[in-house]
Amino acid sequence: MSFRLLIVESPTKTRKIQSLLGSGWTVAASFGHIRDLPVHAMGLSPPDFKPRYELLERSAPAIRKLKTLAAQATTVYLATDPDREGEAIAWHIQVAVGLRNPERVSFHEITAQAINKALDSPRPIDLNLVAAQEARRAMDRLVGYLVSPALCRRLNGRWSAGRVQSPALRLVVDREREIETFVPLAHYGVTLYFDGPEGVWRAHWLIKPLLPPGQEHWTDAAWARRVAEQREVVVVQCRDSERQAEPPPPFTTSSLQQAASARLNLNPKKTMDVAQALFEQGHISYMRTDSPNLSEEAIAAIRQFATGQNLPLAGQPRRWQARESAQEAHEAIRPTHVERREAGSTPEQRALYQLIWQRAVASQLAAARYDVRQALLDSVEPLDGHILRFGAKGEKLRFAGWLSLSGGDAADESDAENRDNPIPRLAVGTRLTASDGRLIEKKTEPPRRYTQAGLVKALERLGIGRPSTYAAIMDGLVKRGYVTLKGKTLLPTDIGKTVIDLLKPAFRFLQYEFTARMEDKLDEIARGERRYVSVVAETHDILQAELGALGGAALPHDPDRPRAEVDTQAPVRPCPACGKPLRRIKGRRGWFRGCSGYRDGCTTTLPDDPEYAASRGGDAEPAAGRNQGLHGE
Repeated sequence: MSFRLLIVESPTKTRKIQSLLGSGWTVAASFGHIRDLPVHAMGLSPPDFKPRYELLERSAPAIRKLKTLAAQATTVYLATDPDREGEAIAWHIQVAVGLRNPERVSFHEITAQAINKALDSPRPIDLNLVAAQEARRAMDRLVGYLVSPALCRRLNGRWSAGRVQSPALRLVVDREREIETFVPLAHYGVTLYFDGPEGVWRAHWLIKPLLPPGQEHWTDAAWARRVAEQREVVVVQCRDSERQAEPPPPFTTSSLQQAASARLNLNPKKTMDVAQALFEQGHISYMRTDSPNLSEEAIAAIRQFATGQNLPLAGQPRRWQARESAQEAHEAIRPTHVERREAGSTPEQRALYQLIWQRAVASQLAAARYDVRQALLDSVEPLDGHILRFGAKGEKLRFAGWLSLSGGDAADESDAENRDNPIPRLAVGTRLTASDGRLIEKKTEPPRRYTQAGLVKALERLGIGRPSTYAAIMDGLVKRGYVTLKGKTLLPTDIGKTVIDLLKPAFRFLQYEFTARMEDKLDEIARGERRYVSVVAETHDILQAELGALGGAALPHDPDRPRAEVDTQAPVRPCPACGKPLRRIKGRRGWFRGCSGYRDGCTTTLPDDPEYAASRGGDAEPAAGRNQGLHGE
């Protein structure tokens, strides 16, 4: 019996897709990545930096099964995820399984319509996208394998640097330093209270006209106290207007992570795990995206649904301006079946689906409208020759629009303070007597520490990393001990601060603009405007030139971590096997010479130089038969 073979990444997808395709199809899974760079070696080297891939041990059974199925199939389709990583996985499957001219298809939702549409338009594997993903992995490896060993030597322990991890850590450390050096400033304001027909309303002292240039706060407590004693004012302006509150755009990866943290208390990694499950079950579109816009078909479906539910539609379909560095490879996150208000098999999945559903549907609804009343009041009597001005603002919801969908949204809380201020209609020239005046004592506050969601937002704003990497960055910082979590807040550890203090003066990849430009170059590779080799070679050369700036004596050793003492003053000897420098290293049994190319697979070790050892007061130890790396046994 002949059949067509469709290969996906996740076995969870196979059951859903098989049920949609029916007979004549076999759907099989690669179980994610099947090949990767070596675990204990960099896996690439100049001048061509060609990656040396190894088949993952866990992938062997899947590869055998795929080879058997491919040999029997009439056509093989590769339907890995619709992003660069998915494109690279498709290429690895082609190579490992030995496929000739497989058909590449991609769909952003697991529905019969989307899958059939993709199958009607197959294409070859996009090697530019594969090259961009390879370049990302290669640059990550270069930073890890060139910088991390130098960092370990300085800190006498096992620590790591990362192309995106380290700039993210710098953000946390720099913010902590701002907090540590912050000096609070006491300042003052005044609020007057008035009785009105609909209740008490208030007006705030407008200090800006009295401040000298460059000053932001009123710091004279005694003078502010005298302002609070004012009671007689005159109305100099009262005007009514309307404010519209537009709905927020549908979720991107980063905005979903931020909203899930604020509303559902899910960290970025958990959010992505839950979203992945919803995607594989066919409930939402692909969840790794930086586009805030929906497809034409999705907009049409939402608007049709809203009409049937008597929801207030916007006059025209809504679209948003994506940030400048957005790839916009596919649409924003949305429900695949908008008529389904609930979906998911766990409470977390159902809660996240509801968040996604509301955001997507609200995006096409009419704006909320508020009646706004603003008044300006002047003191009747001057204070030390100055007329005091007070401002009042009140709002009342007139038309709920998109807010009718959920009863409100965090995106529209900017003016919430004005919604319980019932200012009456005031005629210009009317004199009013305040019922009370209160001195408001305040202190400037330091910047807030980053939460995981806040750090995601900062990385996106700076153009560092991509949506698919944010959750892994957060997870890595915690697992490596560079930050700790206190509730949702990220606190840098002492070693995290030390790592940044060492790396920031030495390496350009710690500079936000430089790292963002590296991301741009990956985009250029994906578009065929740059070559893999030129971008990776440039990164390699920059790192090699900067490594010397991380030299110097080792810092004190952390006794809780393994150490390998390296004599940085010892004469350099070339490795007889590969030519790279031999380093003088002290293990548990004394000093020996070890090759600095151990991460590239060179395990050469030699006895220490007896004459040099004697001059240093150390005993040389034969190293024959030993296979020791940089960090000791």
